[in-house]
Amino acid sequence: MLNLQPYADPQYFLLLMLGLLPVMIGLYHGHRFKTYETLISLLFIILMFTGAKWQQGIALIGYILWQLAIVFGYLHYRKHHNQTSVFVITVLLSILPLVIVKVTPAVVLHPSLLGFLGISYLTFKAVQVIMELRDGTMKAVGLMPFLRFMLFMPALSSGPIDRYRRFQKDYDNVPKREQYLNMLARAVWYLFLGFFYKYILGYGFGTVLLPRIERSAMVVRHMYWLGLSPSLVGVAFVYSMYLFFDFAGYSLFAVATSLVMGIDTPMNFNRPFQAHNIKDFWNRWHMTLSFWFRDFIFMRVTFFIMKHKLIKNPIRVSQVAYLINFLIMGFWHGVTWYYITYGLFHACAIIINDIWLRFKKKHRKQLPHNRWAEALAIATTFCVVCFSFLIFSGFLNTLWFK
Repeated sequence: MLNLQPYADPQYFLLLMLGLLPVMIGLYHGHRFKTYETLISLLFIILMFTGAKWQQGIALIGYILWQLAIVFGYLHYRKHHNQTSVFVITVLLSILPLVIVKVTPAVVLHPSLLGFLGISYLTFKAVQVIMELRDGTMKAVGLMPFLRFMLFMPALSSGPIDRYRRFQKDYDNVPKREQYLNMLARAVWYLFLGFFYKYILGYGFGTVLLPRIERSAMVVRHMYWLGLSPSLVGVAFVYSMYLFFDFAGYSLFAVATSLVMGIDTPMNFNRPFQAHNIKDFWNRWHMTLSFWFRDFIFMRVTFFIMKHKLIKNPIRVSQVAYLINFLIMGFWHGVTWYYITYGLFHACAIIINDIWLRFKKKHRKQLPHNRWAEALAIATTFCVVCFSFLIFSGFLNTLWFK
């Protein structure tokens, strides 16, 4: 049976555009064909999980039923009660399938049967809804709107991570013709840019250069302490370029397809390698993920510490919140030493950056800001980020232990 992996080859894009043609015609004339859009989206989701991936499809169905029970059970409870313990249990139950999927390979050395493509992004969406129900910023959630939000086909496999109310507002408000034509123009640009990123630059860095420079680093590793050779530096930079262009390309495809469907899904990247410091980097890199962690982990940890007066110094509060935030992010990527180290590395980098910015603020006269200082800041941030991606890649695990 035909199996279509999202944005994997020209055949997928051709079939996708043919399938979405009636959606485009409807939106051009100011109508959203909801039934057709739902059916064509469901068809493409089914085709993602056919053939050898049928078990993932079953896991997806079970996962959605689980989240429906959790979210709507909490919605019913929240109308009359608001105990913190129930909220915490609800969040834990919502993330339980993801935790099992992440922990299983580390325990039994094979992937979990509960895993499927996109489980992380769906979990972020479900937890966001639960947390906003808890806060009272959302009073109600409809069954079909929730399913559309969770199973929005363009972003199911690779993000970006949208927010329920923003998504629903776009879905309910059909764009005017001029606005939709502008969305289509952006979609075309993003598609071409995505092809350039993923299939030219991503291919060049990831398929052509990276294997060669990794082999070089492995060959000479015994000649250097801990294998820290010039080739390893090359691995760090080449892998960083590959990671960005491959992931940014996927994200652009998702945003472009969303625009074709009349949904202005938020962008995921904003020139991250032009960041002036590590905090600025996280405001530019995988933005929907970093903003999600900021809003639903960092801010809540900060509020909890301050509310219970666990730490009096506000600077220390933010530092602890950063450590918890990025440690969780590291575990989210996977239960391996290099993912966890990657998270702790970024936490320490942001803490050091905050200390530096406070020092710089007190010594403005001695440390003036000019274009040379700005260039140095960008270059330093770029090198720090590339080193962190070397940790993230897992290549050091191969270099040192295999």
